[in-house]
Amino acid sequence: MTDTLVLVTGGTGHLGGHAIARLLADGHRVRTTVRDLGRAAEIKAVHGDLEVVAADLGADDGWAGATEGVDYVLHVASPFPPSSPENDDEVIRPARDGAVRVLAAAREAGVRRVVLTSSFAAVGYSATPRAEYTEADWTDPADPNSAYVRSKVIAERAAWEHVRSAGGPELAVINPAGIFGPVLGGRPSSSVALVRAMLDGEMPVVPPLSFGVADVRDVADLHVRAMTHPRAAGERFLAASGKAISFLELARILAETVGGDALPTRELTAEEVRAAAETDPAMREAAGRLGRVPVIRTDKARTVLGWRSRPVAETVADTARSLLAARTR
Repeated sequence: MTDTLVLVTGGTGHLGGHAIARLLADGHRVRTTVRDLGRAAEIKAVHGDLEVVAADLGADDGWAGATEGVDYVLHVASPFPPSSPENDDEVIRPARDGAVRVLAAAREAGVRRVVLTSSFAAVGYSATPRAEYTEADWTDPADPNSAYVRSKVIAERAAWEHVRSAGGPELAVINPAGIFGPVLGGRPSSSVALVRAMLDGEMPVVPPLSFGVADVRDVADLHVRAMTHPRAAGERFLAASGKAISFLELARILAETVGGDALPTRELTAEEVRAAAETDPAMREAAGRLGRVPVIRTDKARTVLGWRSRPVAETVADTARSLLAARTR
C-alpha cells in the first residue's frame, strides 16, 4: 500500500467503479464520494477497503472533507439524465458547478492534480467539414445538441477557465467515446444500457448512426496514467478503440460473440429518422448526425502516455457477458 490518497468522485458509477478497482489494485489508498451514504455498504462489498464520504455536486457541503489530505482527484461524477429534462439547466448546472466546486476544494486542500472526465461529446458534436477529431476540436455549446452533450462541453470549458483564473491544481482531462465494458455493480453507463436493451429485444430496429467505443477498463487506465505523468498536466486526451461502429454493427458483434434471438437486424432509413425527429428529441439529435462516421484520433494518449486499448469486439463481448452473468447471480 502506498501513501498516496486518491479521491474518486461518483463511486457508484460504471467508470468510477473501475477507476476505484484499478487504483486499489495499484496499491493506492482510495476515498470516494456518493450522494447517499446508504450506498457505502454496496461499494465496499464490491471493492473492499476504501473510504466512502458524502458529497453532492450541487452543494458545497462535504467537499472540504472529501479532499482533505488527498494527493490526486479523479473527478468522474457527472449527471446523466435517463430522459430529456424539461430544463437543460437541470443537467448543465450541476455538471458545470460541480466541476468548479471540486477544483476549488482541491485547490484549498493542496491537491496535486485533478483528472476530469469529460467526453467526446465536448469534442465532436458540432458539424465540421471533416469527421476526423483531435483534442484541438471543441463542440460549440450553442449548437442544438442534447442537454447532456452541452453539459459536457460547458463543464469542461468552465474547469479550464477556473484553473486559469484561480490557479491550481494541475488539471488533465479525459474525453472518452461511448464507454462500454464489464459491469462491476452500481449504475451502468448509457452505452452498457444500450447493449442490455439489444439483448432484451427492446431495440427491434436501430438508427443509422456511428459512434466511437471506449472500454471502461482502458478509460480507467488512461485516468491513472494522466494522474501522475509529468506531461499530462494542462492537456486533454481522447479515448477510443479502433474505428467507429454503427448500432447495427454493434448488434452483429453481439450476435457473433454471445448470440441472442432478439438482437436488431434492421436499420431505420434516413427518412424514418427525420420523421421521428419531428416528435422525439432523441431522434432529433440523431437526425443531425446522419451520415457522419467519426474518426477519433487517439495518437496523443498513445504517444504521450503510452496508452493502449482493447479491440472493439472484445469490449462489446465482455460487456454482454457481464450483463448475462449478472442475471444468473
